[in-house]
Amino acid sequence: MTDSQLIREIKDGNVHLYRDLVLRYERKIVTFIQHMLKFVHREHWAEDLSQETFYKAYKSLDTFREGEASFATWLYTIARNTALSELRKRHTQDVYWEEETHIPVASQEMLPEHQLLHHEKTTLVRTAIGNLPEKQRTALILREYEELDYVEIAHILRTTVSSVKSLLFRARAGIREQMEAYVHGTTHAQEGAK
Repeated sequence: MTDSQLIREIKDGNVHLYRDLVLRYERKIVTFIQHMLKFVHREHWAEDLSQETFYKAYKSLDTFREGEASFATWLYTIARNTALSELRKRHTQDVYWEEETHIPVASQEMLPEHQLLHHEKTTLVRTAIGNLPEKQRTALILREYEELDYVEIAHILRTTVSSVKSLLFRARAGIREQMEAYVHGTTHAQEGAK
């Protein structure tokens, strides 16, 4: 059954079919919320916020209008708003960027220097993304991690496709600028040591 068919059936009283929608989107929503929270080191909230997202979607299913957006886009919007609401509620905007506690496991063939550089680069990119304004960060996550198209992102962010393109351009430029500052800062430090 398509999403539309399931939703029609659920609205007609076959509420047990909502489980099919949850199973269809659960992993994607959890992953999306984890990416949103990764930058404040609160990924462990993702499962609970995902459940809250599906609960809110179920309670609001009567307000869903198929012609306005796809169910997936509508669900991502609820997930985004749920995560942002939780961040505001818990005042985590002031959380300091901590050192990452989980170091990715490298293959046996990688030398320790490569592992260190890879970890450092990953941490820098995550920090750079985390430093972006919220809309730029969300647009980037939806595009790069969730692989949504511009139209879907525009619906989720309640903006235009051209605004999404602009947000993504500014987000990528912001990350590039932060990375260049790091590289040039390292270069200057090395030159000063000579």
